[in-house]
Amino acid sequence: MPEQRQSPRLAYFEDEDVLHLTLSDGPEAGSVEISPNITAELDAEGVLIGIEILNASAFLRDAVLESVQAKMLQWSGA
Repeated sequence: MPEQRQSPRLAYFEDEDVLHLTLSDGPEAGSVEISPNITAELDAEGVLIGIEILNASAFLRDAVLESVQAKMLQWSGA
């Protein structure tokens, strides 16, 4: 039977301020901390199946601000 691919799903858990991106429904066999508050979830073959971001609101705010500031610098010719 051919493997079925699914669309990524994003879930935000407001009470815990956790953002979870699911790439595959397979069972998690391990995880790797990518950076503080960011964990990559892996299946038994070491394939990435999900990403978890703790303190997601601050992470997203900072990422967006950095991106906007970089674009503004490019715009201004600095």
